[in-house]
Amino acid sequence: MVDVKELWKEVESGIEHFSKRAIDLSDWLAKNPELSEKEFEASKRHAAFLEEAGYDVQAPFMGLATSFFSTKGDPAGPKVCLLFEYDALPGVGHGCGHNLSGAMSGLAAAGLAGVMDKTGGQLVLVGTPAEETNGSKVVLAEKGVFDRLDLAMMVHSSDISTYAGCRSLAMDAVEFRFTGKPAHAAGEPWAGRNALNGVQLFFHAVDMLRQHIIPEARVHGIIPEGGLAPNIVPEHAAARFYFRAPKRPILDSIVSRIFNCALGAAQATETEVTWRNYEYSFDDMLKNDTAEEFVEGILAEFGVPFIPTPGPQGSSDVGNVSYRCPALQPKLSIVDEPMTLHTHEFAEATITERGHRALVTGARLMARTALAVLLDEDLRRRIRADFEKEKQEAQYYR
Repeated sequence: MVDVKELWKEVESGIEHFSKRAIDLSDWLAKNPELSEKEFEASKRHAAFLEEAGYDVQAPFMGLATSFFSTKGDPAGPKVCLLFEYDALPGVGHGCGHNLSGAMSGLAAAGLAGVMDKTGGQLVLVGTPAEETNGSKVVLAEKGVFDRLDLAMMVHSSDISTYAGCRSLAMDAVEFRFTGKPAHAAGEPWAGRNALNGVQLFFHAVDMLRQHIIPEARVHGIIPEGGLAPNIVPEHAAARFYFRAPKRPILDSIVSRIFNCALGAAQATETEVTWRNYEYSFDDMLKNDTAEEFVEGILAEFGVPFIPTPGPQGSSDVGNVSYRCPALQPKLSIVDEPMTLHTHEFAEATITERGHRALVTGARLMARTALAVLLDEDLRRRIRADFEKEKQEAQYYR
């Protein structure tokens, strides 16, 4: 008979032993941020940390240069996966706190390393780069990495609010390229066809469409290319958009209307338009009531205040994982006053004493959850039932 309390003492001892090294790793990442798909040193340092904790690490993984993979325990038993994020943002560094998130997962894994041979299950560790852009979890999910897992989990940093679940919007990243005909903009403008006019009219059409889509949807874009010189009628112009909605089928319907806007703008300006996805598409995040309620119980036991899970506030490739297996991404407060993510201020908060305490708390939360799922067959059954129910209900939107 497994003594859960004794196992947890061993896990906490491991977390305490490795906590300073995990904090040092997080701080190093904060001071040396690497952008999506370029996290070579971050990936290398995470792998080295895990190897020090007793794991054999495969890197790169699944053809992704900055991904890594490791397992420990019995592959025939239940499986829990810890996800690692470690990419930074242009200009603001780790303004999303991925330095903390990845180090939390590593510290949880370090704590669990010494007890995996006693759980009868397997811990799976996956480095998932490029969450901020071309989310690698999309590729990993498509390749079956998360299939047949009992739970996949990570903890994301938050400002003042801690909550057990995550709600994210499905998202498509689409680039529209308009092609016209160049001409001298002063001498013979009537001979040209202005691709930038096509983009401008497209933006106006999209803005008019906003009145007729659900308020939970989000549409935001930029013009990365608008011509070469003022005295040349622009031959080429481009717009890049993120389109988001609470469910994938709803988003698909909205995007089909966006395509009509692009075609109309091209026709009106006598230009041509093409489009393509310039980043992978993210799915919405499926909730799991059983797993989230269990995490709330642990937060209460740890004395961490939490609020009910709010509605979607962004998009993440964790959503794609949630359609393959039960998935959790609790949000954990790292500051004591309201603060916007994706800012210099939030990046700086990750290297404070408050941020360091949150790192250890997040690791304990993941380790405790993973241990329970590996050992409790009834908990696994209820989590799986919620997963299947949510997947079935998602079909109603199709």
